[in-house]
Amino acid sequence: MSTDETPDQSVPDEVHEELMQATYRALCAHGYADLTMQRIADEAGKSKSLLHYHYGTKHELLAAFLAFLLDRFEKRVESTEGNAPDERLEFLLDKMVPEEDEDETYDRFGLALNELRMQAPYVEAYREQFDRNEDVIRQRFADIIRDGIEADIFRDVDAERTASLLFAALDGARLQRVSVATPSADAEANQSARAAPREVRAALDEFVVSNLLRDGGDE
Repeated sequence: MSTDETPDQSVPDEVHEELMQATYRALCAHGYADLTMQRIADEAGKSKSLLHYHYGTKHELLAAFLAFLLDRFEKRVESTEGNAPDERLEFLLDKMVPEEDEDETYDRFGLALNELRMQAPYVEAYREQFDRNEDVIRQRFADIIRDGIEADIFRDVDAERTASLLFAALDGARLQRVSVATPSADAEANQSARAAPREVRAALDEFVVSNLLRDGGDE
């Protein structure tokens, strides 16, 4: 089929997983600017026509990839549903902080994702999916905070506003890391940028999370 026809949405789960993993590897290897359907197909060991058949255009494939990232994130968060609200909050905060990245895979992928994000004002499919991804994460934070208030673990705060603060702080720190920590930056700037997510995470614990918690259930 041609790339301007409606793509086939009935992608078998195993094929979808394989193509999404290939998209991840291609983004890490080439970044957004040099990403092509052929390079994704090469990573997957599939034909480019197969990608077009299932996803139509590169824009549609990358929008599906963003949805794939959200689905994986949701599954990890859902695994904590039976835990106490304060434990769930700590888990979600930790998931927004990168782990050690000795081979710089996280930074390469984060930079490519930021390049993709910069296209959102011009590509509706990206804009809609980024908006959905970010809204789902903020709502996860808000739901956990509301659960904690109801369970008398957290103080009575504005859950939506607090969720927006937590998300924005860590999202900004991750952006600082991938956009500032580059081979061309000086050592001090690199060190500061790489540490930004961990430093912001610690600050949120000290100034936000600690103030959310009730002391023994009392004001």
